[in-house]
Amino acid sequence: MMPTESTFLLAGLFLLLAAAGWAMGRFDERDNEDAPVPLNIDYLKGLNFLLNEQTDQALEHFLKMVRVDDKTIETHFALGSLFRRRGEVDRAIRIHQNIIARPDLAPEQRDQALFSLAKDYLGAGLLDRAEKLFVRLAQGSRYQVQALEALCDIYEQERDWRKAIDSGQRLEVLGGRSLALQIAHYHCELAEAAAAKKDYASARKHVKKAQAGRPRTMRGALTRAHIARDSNDNKTALKLYNRILDDKTYLIAEALPEIVSIYERENATADLEVALRVLLKKNPEMNSLVAYTAIVNDLGGIPVIDECVEEYMLNEPTLGEFVELQQLSTGDVGSNFAALAKVRGALSKLASTTPRYQCQECGFSSQRLLWQCPSCRNWETQRPASRVQFDTVLQHSITNR
Repeated sequence: MMPTESTFLLAGLFLLLAAAGWAMGRFDERDNEDAPVPLNIDYLKGLNFLLNEQTDQALEHFLKMVRVDDKTIETHFALGSLFRRRGEVDRAIRIHQNIIARPDLAPEQRDQALFSLAKDYLGAGLLDRAEKLFVRLAQGSRYQVQALEALCDIYEQERDWRKAIDSGQRLEVLGGRSLALQIAHYHCELAEAAAAKKDYASARKHVKKAQAGRPRTMRGALTRAHIARDSNDNKTALKLYNRILDDKTYLIAEALPEIVSIYERENATADLEVALRVLLKKNPEMNSLVAYTAIVNDLGGIPVIDECVEEYMLNEPTLGEFVELQQLSTGDVGSNFAALAKVRGALSKLASTTPRYQCQECGFSSQRLLWQCPSCRNWETQRPASRVQFDTVLQHSITNR
């Protein structure tokens, strides 16, 4: 078995301790009371543990050999940090607990040990223990800002949005930076939770706070529209969804299906037809966005939307070729209807398994819009996957059929 990096580190520490013990014993014999305990026997025992790959026993030996004082404490912190970075959090925890157990620690050193231990607990997934230590440090220490940052992360994982808001607001004051976007999302989370319980008054209150802190937050606009929809206020919902369409944002893919659904429930698809034609006449560049949204959401039966999809497929070079191939395969050359319907069906079917959104920070892909990326944990960084990439995937799929 090959020795690990931790084994080499501990071996080096034992060598240093042996050399230090010899030097201190030789040059500081006058102070017998403070002279170190000879390390020869302990060193040999520790080395034997290392040679037999018994790193845990070697670590225990190291902790017994080295008294935590001003001369050795940084060595303990360095070793604990190394173990945590390597994922060996159990060993890091034992080292930092050993430091904290010393009654003669200076306040600054105790805070450092508590902060290191809290990070160990966080790395081990022991969120409740980490939270307790970070809360203590956030009350007043030189780690106050870092502790509040960690608490925001913990409360996000635990979905305790009220505590997240409190920590975020304190962090804004102490850290001197804006967390408006982050806090706006915390309020939107509370709004969605309230709406799920049909507490629409509370939901509106939280959306209002979200938009007050971050007026241009896309989630605030969409959440507000969803609340109106869920409370059967279709008039307000349509107004809010249409405002999203007017803004020509990436949320068109989320808003358009809701608009279609409301018009269909009210048997007013003719009004939808008129509204969409006015919108597209004013913003012709939105044709492809409407077509893309119709394909991935399998929207059809509305002439203006079907026209956008047909134009999209015929104008995209590769997709246009597939339409022609379908015409040849069916022997129906000159008629686009059957060929378009077949290609469109293939696209919609594939869209159900193709990632539709991608994080602009880390590249994480998902089928649905996620407000917080589960990979890099940044907020509001997902955007629709590029049409070129989407078309490429579709082309490969159709080619292999």
